[in-house]
Amino acid sequence: MSLVAVTKKEFLDSIRSYTLLGLIGLSVVLSGFWSAIQWIPEMSQPVNGNLDMLALLNSMRQPALYLIPMIGIVVGYKAIAGERDSGSIKLLLALPNTRREVFLGKVIGQTAVVSVAILTAYGTAATIAFFTYDSFSLSVFVAYTLLSALYALVCVSIAVSFSAVAETMQWALFGAISAYLVILVVWDAIGSLLTVAFVGYPIEVGELPSWIAVFLYMNPSTAFAQATRAAIPVTREITSFAFLKANFWVDWYGFIVMGLWIVVPLALSYLIFRRTDIE
Repeated sequence: MSLVAVTKKEFLDSIRSYTLLGLIGLSVVLSGFWSAIQWIPEMSQPVNGNLDMLALLNSMRQPALYLIPMIGIVVGYKAIAGERDSGSIKLLLALPNTRREVFLGKVIGQTAVVSVAILTAYGTAATIAFFTYDSFSLSVFVAYTLLSALYALVCVSIAVSFSAVAETMQWALFGAISAYLVILVVWDAIGSLLTVAFVGYPIEVGELPSWIAVFLYMNPSTAFAQATRAAIPVTREITSFAFLKANFWVDWYGFIVMGLWIVVPLALSYLIFRRTDIE
């Protein structure tokens, strides 16, 4: 076997999961629903620009916020820990595979699985938009889909990293779920508590200390939103960071933060996995 073979095996094994198929179905329903009603969220300022384009973007963004991390966890947490629990990791490593090939094959294969889920859901929204909207932007659809695949890689990297260092699948699942809650709930909650403690409430635009702003910017979901604003400027109409305005930070830094969330967890977990005795 090789990296390509491990990736292919991982993809085929994961895509058959009933849980994954259920989440894909949920993503399709949500994307189709938001696209069909052509809903655009109310913002503090009037929304300008192509309303059809904004409605399409919002129909893709709604499932992306919560379901991409969830799908990444579902497919990623058992990537290596599941093999160790079943004992199949010994067979996998007994074949002419290095641990690096196994590790990277898991990451690439799982990311491909999540990307298929994303494309299926977004494709549903795009189909509805194409036939019912007055206008349809293929370039915006492709750009947002690619950005979502990058975000999927971030989520899969975190989940597989837990899977690589956990001794059991249960601990890998616990770590991945904890990461999901931290990213989507706890991180911003901590930021709010810090803001109230050091600034007070209510807070005015521009009053947020730089160190709190940096802390909030380092959230992977915030980085994804900022990278999207940088690559697709029209999304600024429906994505606002009212209090996260700092002169030293620009939207494209979101790509750097996402890159760090890919590289750092994978590098650290691979170093541990490479030195772990497989029993």
